[in-house]
Amino acid sequence: MSKTVGVVTSANAGTKVQGKKVAYWSVTLLLAGALTLSGLGQLMKLGGNVDLVANLGYPLYIMQILGVWKLLGVIAVLAPRFPRLKEWTHAGIFFLMTGAAFSHLLDHDYGAGGFNVILPLFYAALNIASWALRPESRKL
Repeated sequence: MSKTVGVVTSANAGTKVQGKKVAYWSVTLLLAGALTLSGLGQLMKLGGNVDLVANLGYPLYIMQILGVWKLLGVIAVLAPRFPRLKEWTHAGIFFLMTGAAFSHLLDHDYGAGGFNVILPLFYAALNIASWALRPESRKL
């Protein structure tokens, strides 16, 4: 009887680890996709990116800086190894996204339904989830 319990316990532990791995990659790939599209949109000055930056009073060249940082952040988060770089990247993404949300909030530039504040906070939440779910091989 103890053999059966041990096998079931072992199987449950393996399922939990597998589930956490799936959750990590799902959240991380969603974050990476969002940052990639956002970064490319800023670099190519697509959509409402120019208006968003201009309405806040930032110089337009900030879009190139932010776009490059976002794309480099995607590479750093997805690349194997380099756990310290990943820690700094997650911190940078968090500051970037909360800074964007607060810039819009403080300028009263909420967008339709608060979109300009909610979207960067959603990205920040994805970033936190990715960081919290990361496997041991990606931790310091």
